Amino acid sequence: MKNSDLCSVVSLSLYFSCLPNKTSRTRIWPEQLRLLSPSPIFLFLEGTRDILSLKTRQKHTVASTMILLHRPNSQLLSLAGKSLALLVSGGGERKVRVAMASNGVSGLDMEKKSGGGGGVEDIYGEDSATEDQLVTPWTVSVASGYTLLRDPHHNKGLAFTENERDAHYLRGLLPPAVLNQDLQEKRLMHNLRQYKVPLQRYMAMMDLQERNERLFYKLLIDNVEELLPVVYTPTVGEACQKYGSIFRRPQGLYISLKEKGKILEVLKNWPERSIQVIVVTDGERILGLGDLGCQGMGIPVGKLSLYTALGGLRPSACLPVTIDVGTNNEQLLKDEFYIGLKQRRATGQEYAELLHEFMCAVKQNYGERVLIQFEDFANHNAFELLAKYSKTHLVFNDDIQGTASVVLAGLIASLKLVGGSLAEHTFLFLGAGEAGTGIAELIALEISKQTKAPLEETRKKIWLVDSKGLIVHSRMESLQHFKKPWAHEHEPIRALLDALKSIKPTVLIGSSGVGKTFTKEVVEAMTSFNKKPLILALSNPTSQSECTAEEAYTWSKGRAIFASGSPFDPVEYNGKLFVPGQANNAYIFPGFGLGLIMSGAIRVHDDMLLAASEALAAQVTQENYDKGLIYPPFCNIRKISAHIAANVAAKAYQLGLASRLPRPEHLVKYAESCMYSPVYRSYR
Repeated sequence: MKNSDLCSVVSLSLYFSCLPNKTSRTRIWPEQLRLLSPSPIFLFLEGTRDILSLKTRQKHTVASTMILLHRPNSQLLSLAGKSLALLVSGGGERKVRVAMASNGVSGLDMEKKSGGGGGVEDIYGEDSATEDQLVTPWTVSVASGYTLLRDPHHNKGLAFTENERDAHYLRGLLPPAVLNQDLQEKRLMHNLRQYKVPLQRYMAMMDLQERNERLFYKLLIDNVEELLPVVYTPTVGEACQKYGSIFRRPQGLYISLKEKGKILEVLKNWPERSIQVIVVTDGERILGLGDLGCQGMGIPVGKLSLYTALGGLRPSACLPVTIDVGTNNEQLLKDEFYIGLKQRRATGQEYAELLHEFMCAVKQNYGERVLIQFEDFANHNAFELLAKYSKTHLVFNDDIQGTASVVLAGLIASLKLVGGSLAEHTFLFLGAGEAGTGIAELIALEISKQTKAPLEETRKKIWLVDSKGLIVHSRMESLQHFKKPWAHEHEPIRALLDALKSIKPTVLIGSSGVGKTFTKEVVEAMTSFNKKPLILALSNPTSQSECTAEEAYTWSKGRAIFASGSPFDPVEYNGKLFVPGQANNAYIFPGFGLGLIMSGAIRVHDDMLLAASEALAAQVTQENYDKGLIYPPFCNIRKISAHIAANVAAKAYQLGLASRLPRPEHLVKYAESCMYSPVYRSYR
């Protein structure tokens, strides 16, 4: 037997023998398999290649629904003491062989003749089973041919070569044309641009991800500036709102109150075992859209797509998770298409116990070094979860820490345009939630690092306004714990405009989640006491932005340096073209996560966030500054992510938090070498 013959690999259901006596089956014992080892073991099927769905009237336990034996299979040998049944059925003569790759000698031959007439005998009563009888949904399928075309990890569509079509039984299953990956990409971009509705583009991209994973990521990497708003903010917000209506197939794990006490078992249901990063949400505060419950799954799915496309993590190493504890959204509770639990949100001890079980199960199942990224939790839960688990798990909150890091990078870069140091500026925030307080704290840490001043002192340069007005010392008793460090001595002020005129900040930052709050009067006031006012309208999606780019440039008479959370088109004012920057978390978290993983970090430290900010700011070129940009263009995002990853990893090694030793000599090159490539592989 030639080694090339082993490419005809069969994918079979292997299950414990509990079938009715009349079932035709062949049993392979672990002792027999052990005789063949240590040589790699392959199972392959000769003859006709049917895809069968067999049902039984009797209940039997399934050990594994599908096992692909593409590689030497240690899983079989580990099932010592348990008999495995290999069922072979189909029209015509079938022969199954267990072969050794080392010498090509058949170690075991087993044959089975079909029923009379050459057809498939209805031995399981497939045609006569009634609705109330239990059946087992297991299948027998060939790993090549039709199954290969339905496998998003290996499917190449029309890019399969002539030789591959012969070797993997694809003849007739594809049109005769052979298109390379670049041509496929060109065709898909042409098709995407025909859609006028952003949600249609989003759905088309999700469909592509489910049928051809590599082409999806190739498309996203090569057209990141055009497609980033499609797969993530702002379009993902609308997708989450309508997730129940557009839901087609699950893309992650849904863990609800129904799974309490069984979360470890649920995690083991996920087909991939080598998970490196988990993005988890409970859907209570999705972007600026509020409580979307179970439909918040669009956020973890979108974030992990960017982890792969922008940070280079393998898709198989990423796991999106939604914790469903109910929803307080009345519209969703009344929606017949809502896909989550139709009950009010669990709180208090019930909520805490479910989250704790999840965190413990993740660590038990995936180990110490799996990164858990909290996403879009409500303020009260977000801060508590981060504080509680940052000492025992590798955790990161993108809303608190990721947003802070990307904004700090923009501020560091903007100093070349506005002058001075961070310590010489005064900051006023509209919004004192996760993002606002997280950004404020990181700014204070950076100023403290630069000036060696105590953190309590550097915080006094930063003022916050919440829904009740300026946060001042006289409100201390009524403030939430995360707002108290920002309560300074000042008379109470209710309105943002009045606070602005009193504080006279050089930097105005919006993280309120409320649109149109940076009014004309607010922008004009900022311009009146700043030559170049720095205005950051960070709230997402676009509809919730504190002001638009056009408003900022027009009301400031072209003097503002502006950046936003969601993308805005360039603006022409008085014959000059202004290109607004985007303070998008996607600049930070993919490279930050890569840095943690490639160094084997076991905890996240604030100094790592500062390192990420400094690395991002260093990527802004003079050409970018000339256009008024304080962030580099997204077209270079993989290079940017490599530099961020290298800085974060270096800090992890410096702090003694890295576990992958020895430290690579060239961290940037090492980061680039770790990145996933979406280019098609050639098949034997």
